[in-house]
Amino acid sequence: MDLNPDLPTGDEKAEKVQGMFDRIAPRYDFVNRIMTFRLDVRWRKQTVQALELEKDSLVIDLACGTGDFCCELENAGMVPLGFDFSMGMLQAGRSASPLCQSDVLRLPIRDASVDGATCGFALRNLTELEPFFAEVNRVLKVGGRIGFLDVAEPENKFLNWGHHIYFDRIVPKVGALLSDKSAYSYLPKSVSYLP
Repeated sequence: MDLNPDLPTGDEKAEKVQGMFDRIAPRYDFVNRIMTFRLDVRWRKQTVQALELEKDSLVIDLACGTGDFCCELENAGMVPLGFDFSMGMLQAGRSASPLCQSDVLRLPIRDASVDGATCGFALRNLTELEPFFAEVNRVLKVGGRIGFLDVAEPENKFLNWGHHIYFDRIVPKVGALLSDKSAYSYLPKSVSYLP
């Protein structure tokens, strides 16, 4: 995987990403709703529905941020438990579900103890994907379900062109205007972390 040379890796990445999310936490949900035209709400709802889990299923939300996925899981009758390493995001949380500060690569959960897992717009912020997937596998019960939601580049050339204009040029400007310039400049670059 060729990473953008401006992007940190390893422990440096973890520190920078954590600090960035602590800084943008107070306005994070507001800026997300504007940048996605509220589509992020629909995408989370669709992801929760796609889990096809029964009511009262225990579902962990990894890199839960302010708890948006937890709210959707609650609305669907599930029992969510959120984990994030940014205390700022957890403090800005709106979910009534328990939210815990934790590294999602080392969850404080027993093996095979949860019915499902969600993760929204966060895979690119992790230091390593393989250990993350191994940790999710460790805590999921046999037959458990996962729903991961993230940004991808469209394969269609015309849509890809429009995506790049919006994501690379407009999103950083909107983010700088409403929140934190460096955080929203990182966002389009961070997609290069994904395989």
